[in-house]
Amino acid sequence: MAGRLRVTQVKSTISHIERNRATIRALGLGRIGRTVELPDNDAVRGMVRQVRFLVTVEELPERAEGEKK
Repeated sequence: MAGRLRVTQVKSTISHIERNRATIRALGLGRIGRTVELPDNDAVRGMVRQVRFLVTVEELPERAEGEKK
């Protein structure tokens, strides 16, 4: 599981419960269209699962040691 996830917010948090808004903020999102790359671990996957109806997720391949961003 040691890759990365690219998470993009695709829906607004308006009219959603505070817990969902807080999860979106904790993921580093906050506006529709904003994208962040996060480590692929159980904590992040759980957060994404809680707000799966507000975001899209792409799995990115693991980078080699010497490879740049």
